[in-house]
Amino acid sequence: MKLIADLHLHSKYSGATSQRMNIIELVDFAKIKGLNILGTGDALHPKWIRELKNELEYTGDGLYVSRKDEKTYFIIQVEVATIHQFNGKSRRIHHVILMPNLEVAIQLSEALRKYGEIESDGRPILSINPAEMVEIIMEIDKLNIVFPAHAWTPWWSMLGAFSGVDHIRECYQDMVKNIYAVETGLSSDPPMNWRVSWLDDYTLVSFSDSHSPYPYRIGREAVVFDLSKPSYKEILEALKNKDPSKILMTIEVPPEYGKYHWSGHRNCSFGPIEPQEAKRLDYKCPICGRKLTKGVDDRVEELADRPRGYVPERRINYVHLISLQELIALSMGVDVENESKLNSGKIWGEYEKLINAFGSEFKVLLEVREEEIEKVGGKKLAELLSFMREGQLKIIPGYDGVYGRPVIKYEKQSKIRNLEDYF
Repeated sequence: MKLIADLHLHSKYSGATSQRMNIIELVDFAKIKGLNILGTGDALHPKWIRELKNELEYTGDGLYVSRKDEKTYFIIQVEVATIHQFNGKSRRIHHVILMPNLEVAIQLSEALRKYGEIESDGRPILSINPAEMVEIIMEIDKLNIVFPAHAWTPWWSMLGAFSGVDHIRECYQDMVKNIYAVETGLSSDPPMNWRVSWLDDYTLVSFSDSHSPYPYRIGREAVVFDLSKPSYKEILEALKNKDPSKILMTIEVPPEYGKYHWSGHRNCSFGPIEPQEAKRLDYKCPICGRKLTKGVDDRVEELADRPRGYVPERRINYVHLISLQELIALSMGVDVENESKLNSGKIWGEYEKLINAFGSEFKVLLEVREEEIEKVGGKKLAELLSFMREGQLKIIPGYDGVYGRPVIKYEKQSKIRNLEDYF
């Protein structure tokens, strides 16, 4: 049974998050997107826990469904931040925690309360060493899953250029034995991570870290599982074993699309800067002299012990996708630097036509033949979909918190016609 999962997102109780991040709207947009399993987000926050208890019903094997709609499964999930000292420097790292039930979340919320203000934000900041945190998490329940969030982002990540470390052992120390996966983040993809040999020991996963429920955010990165049935334990085993028969592929945005792929300085509108040039500038902005925000591509280069283009023998497949709303906007010549335009009546009307015709966004992006897309969405959209499937959409790289921007590159290669071609 193929199931598409987005297991890292937030609720309305996290900072800078849409008030529409509630169970009802998450279910509605998940169906439109084509997602089968969602993380709840923010599962340590007392108010959100109460809402989850009221709105979700346990179905067994670590999964919940909405009491009003049973078509979308939920796994209890939270992202937490830790601050600790390592080698004389403050390290600020985000982690995702998956839990087998709400009772575990309640216990963990109480256990971690003494390290930070659990009520202050859906993604609490804890003054604790990650190893100590993992020990507490696993003592509460051995079925808990922990992995570093968006591992390469410059700030608040395990391998971040400004607040991270150089190896997973430096983060989780003797508790690294309980870590099975690494979330790669929007600004990197599997080929970039394959360049770091020790990452071969971990399952590379990609999730959205979404702060809003709209289809251009939720599920923008996801994992396609093949399970005997919807099951928390099967997901745990698949992650532990790095099993390509159970984890069919990750869905990724092109890494250039991410907000930190290349270096730059947003305040001076200086960027994006490719790694070689940023290094020549000693990572200093030539306009104001301040430090550039070092890009993920640069940081991978620092830690890589393999050349670009290296492909390991045992790997999980992946595919690059741009959201359907963005493709529609691009086909219409609409500048979507202001993301609110993606929900304009003009773009949403075209989006609804395609969803009504084909069922979900992932079906449109991955399965529907281009000839059928053209009948409903027009020739320009069908061409853009073809370019995306063939890796021919050029992305102006993101930098220093600015998303990358897709543009059209008109070269055609081999065709990919359906989902099975990715496996």
